[in-house]
Amino acid sequence: MKKILLASALLLGVSFTSCNSYLDINTDPNSPAEENVETSMLMPAIEMNTASSYGNFLRIAGGFHAQQYAHLFGTSNYLDYSKFNMSATRSSGTYTQFNQKALQNLKTLLIKSAEQEDWGTYLAGTVLRAFVYEALVDCYGEVPYTEALDLENFPTPKYDEGQVVYEGVIAEINEALEKVSASNIVCTNFLFPSSTADKWIKFANALKLRMLMRISGVKDVQSEVAALLAENNFPTTDVSYKGCWKNEPGQMNPFYSEEFATTWGSTQTNIAANLAIIGTMQVKNSEGAVEYEDPRLAAFFQKNKSNEYIGGISGTNYPKSTSKLQDWCRPVGTFDMPVYLITVSEVEFFKAEYYARYGSAADAATHYAAAIEASFASANVSGAADYVARYPFDASNYKKSIGIAKWVALSGVNPFEAWCEMRRLDYPTFGTAKGSDFYTEGDQESYNTSKYVPGTLYTPIQVFGEVGANKLLERYPYAESSSSRNENTPAFPGYTSPVFWGK
Repeated sequence: MKKILLASALLLGVSFTSCNSYLDINTDPNSPAEENVETSMLMPAIEMNTASSYGNFLRIAGGFHAQQYAHLFGTSNYLDYSKFNMSATRSSGTYTQFNQKALQNLKTLLIKSAEQEDWGTYLAGTVLRAFVYEALVDCYGEVPYTEALDLENFPTPKYDEGQVVYEGVIAEINEALEKVSASNIVCTNFLFPSSTADKWIKFANALKLRMLMRISGVKDVQSEVAALLAENNFPTTDVSYKGCWKNEPGQMNPFYSEEFATTWGSTQTNIAANLAIIGTMQVKNSEGAVEYEDPRLAAFFQKNKSNEYIGGISGTNYPKSTSKLQDWCRPVGTFDMPVYLITVSEVEFFKAEYYARYGSAADAATHYAAAIEASFASANVSGAADYVARYPFDASNYKKSIGIAKWVALSGVNPFEAWCEMRRLDYPTFGTAKGSDFYTEGDQESYNTSKYVPGTLYTPIQVFGEVGANKLLERYPYAESSSSRNENTPAFPGYTSPVFWGK
């Protein structure tokens, strides 16, 4: 697997910023004393460690677990993901990076910004802290929170229930919002460069909306969501890390660096588009002719060498085939592609869901259409109205309408969030066809997707036994980097045991 160095910003962050003003001949620039570390030095490290884990490991794993990605011929780097598996060791590096290099630095940043009454930076740090904890809960279900990041007093911190973590960081966001004004300055950062707190406030509201809607299945949060929607202070553009990636070793988009770049001497490629997402975005009739092609398909996935969209199959890497390498489509990847944290489309989908559950069908349909329009705008393509006409909002089954449309919209920007929402909304569902109905391993001529029904999932050809047929992977096992050192790590409840918001 290629390594992402992201220069020294992963350690401290100063290489991504002008650091001359921080240097002193009596200070070691590589290991400055804590009292000399400024928030503007910490923030780049926090952001790049967050972006590299979220935009690489979670994107890739999420893509396989959401059946948006499949495995290319011959390689086996992600074959376990393709079978709906995740081991305790596979996620350990990301778990450690989130905790030691993001959350630990955030703790210092929040202390310093509070001492300085720098409430713009305090809000930014609080939002990123909530974002990281949300991702950890969405992966593992339970994580250390109330006793975390304090090894002196809690060397083996307890694991908190996911709902406790969600509610805790939402409360932290609310507290930070009470202290901040839109005009407050935020320290040097990549997400909203040279900005005041205004955009961070909008991001905070969008993140709160996502977390509250996930909580809404297990707790009544209608009034809190209603207040957010009434305020209507959400991002007007996608929240993403963009404009900060360079075509240089260690400074590329992390997903691109992992899967496309040859900087580190590797030419191995592993990821193909999955037949499920291809078969949903390019619908064919019984004769095999294309009757509808989603314009976003070209923005999300490349055509194969035959200038066609052909998807790979979950649960195999075609070990006995010699022809499949050139058949499959690849995701679109560029060195400067954004790492999306939350999109305008997601916000509109959450609004549509809220109105479908608590308001009017007309308002739900309006926001459903707005979500589609925002997704098409992000992809820089036209045709949203045609999509909505073909797939109109169905108030009688809002979960299906929103679930499938959101799954498609996220396939090119944030597969991890697609996996999260699939587990929560229970759409797309599994169809009657299985992976083995599309391809027989070793038989190069057996590939046939005519049984695939658009907007459905299928059981991988080889599926991880502890997940089984017609089921999604619901959670990761607790990371080995934690469980091997922390005696308070709970017993793993199983791969098909939902996290709290999926129950």
